[in-house]
Amino acid sequence: MEPTLGSKSQVTSHKSKIKNQNRESGLTSQQSTVKNQKLNPKGEGQSSSLVPRPSRSGYVVAINISENKGERKKNIEESLLLEEHGLEGDAHAGDWHRQVSLLAEESIEKMREMGLDVSSGDFAENITTKGINLVSLPVGTKLMTGDTLLEVTQIGKVCHDRCAIYYQAGDCVMPREGIFCRVLKGGQIKVGDEVKIAKS
Repeated sequence: MEPTLGSKSQVTSHKSKIKNQNRESGLTSQQSTVKNQKLNPKGEGQSSSLVPRPSRSGYVVAINISENKGERKKNIEESLLLEEHGLEGDAHAGDWHRQVSLLAEESIEKMREMGLDVSSGDFAENITTKGINLVSLPVGTKLMTGDTLLEVTQIGKVCHDRCAIYYQAGDCVMPREGIFCRVLKGGQIKVGDEVKIAKS
C-alpha cells in the first residue's frame, strides 16, 4: 500500500519535491504536462468518449434514376427497389453486382467547394445519403434503408473513358467515393428514410 499524505506539512513537502525534480530536469510545469502527454499519446486511461467513432447511420437525401447509362440521374424522391435487380426503371438495374449505387452528399459538397455546380444525381448515383461514411464500409457490409436490405459489393470503380457526366460536371467523384450494392431484399424507399448498418 502506498503511503498517504496526511498532514499539511507532508503535502507541502511532497509538492516541493515535485517542483525540485522539475527544476533539476529543466522543465516548467507546462513542459512537464506536455512530457506526460507525449508518454501517453493514445490517451490510455482517458474517457473513450473523446475518441471519435465513424457514424453507423445516416439518411436518404435523394433517389435518382435515368433511362440511360452515363448520364445524370433525376431525383424522383420515392421508388421501388426490386430484389436482385435494382431501382425500378433505372438503366443500371439488372442481374449483376452493381445493381444500386450510393454516394454521400458530403462527397458532392467537395465538388461544390471546387467550384462545380452539381447536386444529387449529377454523378449518376441512385441513392444520395448524408451522415454515414460510405467509403469506410467494407465489402460485404449490409445496409438497411426503408423496407430494403442491401449488400456492399464494390467501393469505387475504374473509369476507362470519360463519360458524359465528367464533361457535364467537370469532374467525377463517383469512381473515388461511390459504393455499389446488390439488393438482398426489395421494398419501397423514399427521401428521409434512415440508412444504417444492419446488425450481423
